[in-house]
Amino acid sequence: MGQELEKSPLAPAEFPDMRSVRGVSLTTGATGMKYKGRDDVLVVELAEGTTVAGMLTQSKTSSAPVDWCRKHLSAGEARGLIVNAGNANAFTGAAGNEAVEKCVQAVADQLACRPSRIFAASTGVIGEPLPYDMIIDVLPDAFAGVQGSDAASWQRAAEAIRTTDTFAKGATATAQIGGTEVAISGIVKGSGMIAPDMATMLSFIFTDAKIPADVLSELTRAGVEKSYNAITVDSDTSTSDTVLVFATGSADGQIEITGTDDPGLEDFINKLNTVMLDLAHQVVRDGEGASKFISVCVMGAEDDVAARTIARAIANSPLVKTAIAGNDANWGRIVMAIGKSGEAADRDRLAIQIGGIDVARNGAVVPEYDETPVAEHVRGQDVDIAVHVGVGSGEATVWTCDLTHGYISINAEYRS
Repeated sequence: MGQELEKSPLAPAEFPDMRSVRGVSLTTGATGMKYKGRDDVLVVELAEGTTVAGMLTQSKTSSAPVDWCRKHLSAGEARGLIVNAGNANAFTGAAGNEAVEKCVQAVADQLACRPSRIFAASTGVIGEPLPYDMIIDVLPDAFAGVQGSDAASWQRAAEAIRTTDTFAKGATATAQIGGTEVAISGIVKGSGMIAPDMATMLSFIFTDAKIPADVLSELTRAGVEKSYNAITVDSDTSTSDTVLVFATGSADGQIEITGTDDPGLEDFINKLNTVMLDLAHQVVRDGEGASKFISVCVMGAEDDVAARTIARAIANSPLVKTAIAGNDANWGRIVMAIGKSGEAADRDRLAIQIGGIDVARNGAVVPEYDETPVAEHVRGQDVDIAVHVGVGSGEATVWTCDLTHGYISINAEYRS
């Protein structure tokens, strides 16, 4: 983009003080292919024996790096990761595949491992060939600067993978596995083209816990479903959606984990899910042009899947999102969105709350409805919508942001 975007009003006050993860070394480099005066390549070196799991976009026009990851994730082993920003390497045909292979091979040569143990991701403009030589050229200097995973290196890593993001995004936690303390730290990039279908834009989470690949895969899938798969900014699923979780096994003295139901794993699961949800929420808080963070909770649906569909219909509705952007408590648009979802809903039992205030009940506006406190809630930065559709016990929550003119401006100028 031609100029740095103004920081989102919903951004955290500062980048978190990230925990170091044993067995993870981060480094960044600047290619200059799109962005001037900033790093745009991230390289991660992982300890021998690292396991990996991931969720990838279901887009039928997936990028070349997504195809590479999909091909090699089943082995569950990793030694490195390379990510570039500014060019998505999507819709680039055979040249895109070659670009991934060249970049992965260059990292594998540095780490003396098989290329299949190196994972890749790209984000940026679709349809432009990736000038992979510019990436490969910065790798020697980048590897010379590898120095673990302290707080400063996490922030540099998060900054390097940004595109239209207005702030670097990270989350961290400490967990106990059978009395052994382990670290979990992750970063994410994403701001627009966010309606994940098995992932979010790009997110990478690292832990020094020792988790078998099959167990890590189950934990990743479950965590993604209630975090990255429960957000939307603009209803558009990216060609590049990628979530990768790496477990280096470098924590000393940890008990052996054999399944997701191991009692010693409970705290780790909770903390991993917390990190995922924190990162997913930050993506929404940095939605292109966003000024409000919106929670949509749906109850009383036929099942949880139906509830998710209804919640997304509300969260993705341009009419709902623009009303909230304009501080208009127009709850009729919520009724409209429920009706268009295609899922079962009992019109005459429908109930709606905004900001915890009853707006509609039993299919009609509540008696003596006063819009004043509702309008005051909608004027705030955090807006809560809850609906009950009266047909079952299914429930789900989806998080989104409002739709302002800033979204148009950012995307109209994206390639300039």
